[in-house]
Amino acid sequence: MKKNTAYVLLFLALSIPFTVFASTKEENSDTVETEAEAQPEEINELESGNGWKTVLIAELGKSGKKVNMVLVEQKRHTDKTVYSNAISRLCQGEDEFCRVRFWSDARYIPERAALTAEQNKQLKADYLFNKTAGIRELRWSCGVDPNSQNCLP
Repeated sequence: MKKNTAYVLLFLALSIPFTVFASTKEENSDTVETEAEAQPEEINELESGNGWKTVLIAELGKSGKKVNMVLVEQKRHTDKTVYSNAISRLCQGEDEFCRVRFWSDARYIPERAALTAEQNKQLKADYLFNKTAGIRELRWSCGVDPNSQNCLP
């Protein structure tokens, strides 16, 4: 009888960790599926709640200067307050240089600072502050601001 009890306890001791890891794996796989399924919705309503989120921060060559690549909710891509909010937050404390580029479609956000022609075409806005060069400008795509004197190409 003691031998059977020992086997049952050993079985339980070995099966509980397996059960815990198995449920964790299932939860993780559910999360991945949920994230993949929620991706179209996420583009409509980003988790930040501000209408934007930073997707990538790329370095300009070896200069140490950074370019913030930002995704804007598609349904709010013409709301200039979303852009102002992002610029204020991302450039806060940047006294010398700050660059923020905006897209409303995540698939066009580049993985590095240089843009392809298509990525440039899909760019919604580009903010640049460079104290040394005396530049502070925010350029819009004509799709965001058709009256802009300084539309992006």
